[in-house]
Amino acid sequence: MSDQSVPRAVRVMGIVNVTADSFSDGGRFLDAQAALTQARRLIADGADLLDVGGESTRPGAEPVSAELEIARVAPLIRAIRAESAIPISVDTMKPQVARAAIEAGAGMWNDVTALRHGPDSLEVAAELGCEVVLMHMQGEPRTMQREPRYDDVAAEVATFLQARAEAAVAAGVAREKIWLDPGVGFGKHMLRHNLPLLHALDRITALGFPVLLGVSRKRFIGALDGAAPADQRLGGSIAAALWGAQAGVAAVRAHDVRETIQALKVWQAINSARD
Repeated sequence: MSDQSVPRAVRVMGIVNVTADSFSDGGRFLDAQAALTQARRLIADGADLLDVGGESTRPGAEPVSAELEIARVAPLIRAIRAESAIPISVDTMKPQVARAAIEAGAGMWNDVTALRHGPDSLEVAAELGCEVVLMHMQGEPRTMQREPRYDDVAAEVATFLQARAEAAVAAGVAREKIWLDPGVGFGKHMLRHNLPLLHALDRITALGFPVLLGVSRKRFIGALDGAAPADQRLGGSIAAALWGAQAGVAAVRAHDVRETIQALKVWQAINSARD
């Protein structure tokens, strides 16, 4: 069975963190050349799109200025675009950073605040005309893991995302350009909330928008595996990505692009097999 006969149903978004303190690879790609080399590697590994971020959103992360964030991401996006047509997403909550990134060559705004951070975020997204990812997060990065509470996490996340999608459409964002992200690990207890949310992912995909799932190297995997460090969570990351694929997500964010693509190809091939 050839690779062409079983097209991969789920896209893989490679992660490029141009930050000093991201939970998994903070500081490794802060240097501009190192970040570009990482982007090239992810492209060579088969990434369908890249997500470039200049500010960490890990639990407890301190914010950085818009000027510093732009200085980190805009030159990298221009450098990637100069040698590749791969779709690029900018991972930022700040509308001024999103604007600079789109001008540099990105085509998607991935916002952990679901366009709530800036008073003009919705209007800027509509003006830019780019794709947008609306993510659920209870609280904000510095405080989001301080006793998050839900009565029904899946229902509350779905209700929030539906409301934010409607707000974006009302502001002028084209419905077909809206993506949703349930925000695994963002304002959610490692096991008490993340596992039920993942179990009920079909409630998010049923909203009718493409869903981006970020589970790569997340802390809940370590909690299930004796607190394994971030760089030892590949197996759990792939297991969660395949669960997402089964639930109908459109894309998964991944640090380990080649391995994730291989797993998705095998999953897709098995699903497509006929006696």
